[in-house]
Amino acid sequence: QVQLGESGGAAVQAGGSLKLSCAASAFTVRYSCMAWFRQAPGNEREGVAAIGDDDTTRYTDSVRGRFTISKDNAENTLYLQLNSLKPEDTAMYYCAAEEPCAVNADSLLHFPYNYWGQGTQVSVSS
Repeated sequence: QVQLGESGGAAVQAGGSLKLSCAASAFTVRYSCMAWFRQAPGNEREGVAAIGDDDTTRYTDSVRGRFTISKDNAENTLYLQLNSLKPEDTAMYYCAAEEPCAVNADSLLHFPYNYWGQGTQVSVSS
């Protein structure tokens, strides 16, 4: 059974950093498209960062240059490094995956992924 388990969320002050992890089981991240989404109360879920099976990456404009998505194939884990955090980054962060990856790179942030984790909370105070 495919499972995605997020961790690493916390409460931090503006300007701080966090590293989110998404441990995958029953599939191989190397051959998958994966993404991080977030949803704040009252807001729609948005794609934040995504990575294809060829390691192509995409970022939403509001996080580009501050967040970095990566895969560790040996650990079968997806990461999201969050730097220079802002209060507007406060949200529940979810990882998502699709295997096999048949997603156009420009669609990575908007694709209806098959597999989802339960989320990890990031709270940024000013």
